[in-house]
Amino acid sequence: MKPRFTSRLHPLWAAGCGALLLSNVATAQTTTPAQPPAGTVTAPAASPTAPWTLQSAIDYALQNNLTVRQSQLSSDLNGATLRQSKAALLPTANVSGTQAWNYGTTVNPLTNVFQDQTTRTNNFSGNTQITLFSGFQLRNTVKRNALEYEAGVYDADKARNDLALNVASAFLQTVLAAELLRSNEVRVNSSQQQVDRTKKLLKAGSVAESNLLDSEAQLATDQYNVVTAQNQLTIARLQLAQLMNLDAAATRALQVTTPQLADPNERSLDDTDPEATYQTAQTQQPDIKAADLRVRSALRNVDVARGGYYPRLFLNASIFTGYSSLYTRPIITGDSVQLPLPVFQFDPATGQPLPTSFVALSPKQPVRSSTSSDFPDQIKNNLGRSVQFALQIPILNGLQVRTNVQRSQIAVKQAELRLDQARLTLRQNIQQAYADALASQRQYIASRQQVQALSAAYRNAEIRFNNGLLNGTEFNIAKNNLTAAESSMIQAKYQFIFRRKVLDFYQGKPIAL
Repeated sequence: MKPRFTSRLHPLWAAGCGALLLSNVATAQTTTPAQPPAGTVTAPAASPTAPWTLQSAIDYALQNNLTVRQSQLSSDLNGATLRQSKAALLPTANVSGTQAWNYGTTVNPLTNVFQDQTTRTNNFSGNTQITLFSGFQLRNTVKRNALEYEAGVYDADKARNDLALNVASAFLQTVLAAELLRSNEVRVNSSQQQVDRTKKLLKAGSVAESNLLDSEAQLATDQYNVVTAQNQLTIARLQLAQLMNLDAAATRALQVTTPQLADPNERSLDDTDPEATYQTAQTQQPDIKAADLRVRSALRNVDVARGGYYPRLFLNASIFTGYSSLYTRPIITGDSVQLPLPVFQFDPATGQPLPTSFVALSPKQPVRSSTSSDFPDQIKNNLGRSVQFALQIPILNGLQVRTNVQRSQIAVKQAELRLDQARLTLRQNIQQAYADALASQRQYIASRQQVQALSAAYRNAEIRFNNGLLNGTEFNIAKNNLTAAESSMIQAKYQFIFRRKVLDFYQGKPIAL
């Protein structure tokens, strides 16, 4: 659907621009505008003091318009998402450390012994994990985000193209308003001269007083038209300044150059074919490219969703150590004392043990004790390591994977429809732009012939009026008819120029006057 484009210059001009200045009319330039680095926003440029040309106005607007800068930030955000998905392919590694004081009965984490006293403990651990297989979800996510990032770049290009067309329209409206103002000022000068001549003729008795009153009334009407034209020019400049994001001082000083624009003729559109323009435009339009990339992104998202059907295999490794203020290290302080042990022998007759005169010495045993262990020794001695493989096999998870696959498949169809709609809208816009350009061309040619005929009629009416053969009302009607025809011719000319520039832009040509 075409958005309304409001203009206060003239109903015909407003209607013409409103029919063409579409939200999706943006066309890709032959050379893609340079992208600023990710995470940066171009600083507002200083506005020049010389009169603006169309190209300088577009360049300044592209650097300072907030909508364009916002679209660039959105593109940068997609770039950050892409970098994060690539980083997800890397292993994860984390370290942690704790220090705690335990009161009352607690379990010593290093000895697993219950103890009832205040204990200071330190725990340190490090772990890493790498995904060995996840149904290719990580890889497909990277590919999907790469497509989304590229589509975001084209979205930024589309915003630039939209702005360029809007600035071109506002620039031409400003030039048109200035030309209408000059035309009205010429008519005021002509009406003032006519009032002066009528006064002289009235003094000479050649015309009636009503002729002077009619001339003065026409002069007042022309002066009113000048004020209206001045207001229209002010509004046109304001619209252009708002698109360029100029400050208050630059808005007040805004002046545009008046380019030399050729008048349209019967052969002005001979080199333009709507179908050929469409074939060219659909290969260059950023919105078409973005829609196509999002179809491919949606297809890749189906692969991501299907990855949920596959098992997941992880490799985990960890290391642990700790310190406890109650931890003691066992030590040997010496040997035990050897004790004599009596020796017995069995009586073969009775089977009872009989003492003998012999003794045996008991073996020496180490005497064990414990001592406190300092922090570095505990950290070294309590070191533990582990390596494990973890396998997750999805069996039944509330049909979440199947639902995600179905959703992603529907998203593919929606993306394909959006692409078809974008192409259809592009074709319709080109056809409408060509039809409007052809209508403006015909209107200009007819208006030019009308001006030529009415100019001759006006000169004849002026001679008759000055000779008293025509009353003021009829003379003013002839003048107003010529004025209306001249205004229509000027407006038709600028309507055609803008529409022709839109068609050129669809063909990949830069906007230039």
